Amino acid sequence: QVQLVESGGGLVQAGGSLRLSCAASGTLLSINTMAWYRQAPGKQRELVAHITSSGTTNYADSVKGRFTISRDNAKNTVTLQMNSLKPEDTAVYYCRLGFSMYWGQGTQVTVSS
Repeated sequence: QVQLVESGGGLVQAGGSLRLSCAASGTLLSINTMAWYRQAPGKQRELVAHITSSGTTNYADSVKGRFTISRDNAKNTVTLQMNSLKPEDTAVYYCRLGFSMYWGQGTQVTVSS
């Protein structure tokens, strides 16, 4: 009964910000690595950021310094704060439980010039 539900996507102008959230049910995020991926049209799905159960974070070079992944164990949520957005950030963003079969449905992020 694991479910991951993303929210917070939308349309934003270049230089703007969005905050994505991933709400989990059926599992405790506190004991799992969580990750955000994205997939742009015609491209492979790529790892954007992940955070371990101990709080260690890693980021793709393309988003380093602009995006921040965090978790709120009390709310069982993971967030991705995206600042200084660029058109090349346009993609569907997915939440994933570790490297498991469990993915969210995705949320669209569109950054206009």
